[in-house]
Amino acid sequence: MLGGLTGWHLLALVIIILLLFGAAKLPALAKSVGQSARVFKGEMKAMKEEDASSATPSVPSATPGTGVTTAATTVDPGAADPKI
Repeated sequence: MLGGLTGWHLLALVIIILLLFGAAKLPALAKSVGQSARVFKGEMKAMKEEDASSATPSVPSATPGTGVTTAATTVDPGAADPKI
């Protein structure tokens, strides 16, 4: 993609950037790019940690009197068995 760039191309690019932004604004521009990269990196790390924590299966705790939910049915331990 950038394999065809030579030293002259890069020099011309730097001159164009200096003309567009001015020498006084370049440090502020570099600082904002660095802060943006730092925030992006932090968000990516938080998303990876969130994915890792959600990937571990959690075991639901059974509350007395509420029944136990299975994949197919809900069983209420306090209800009378209709077959008896």
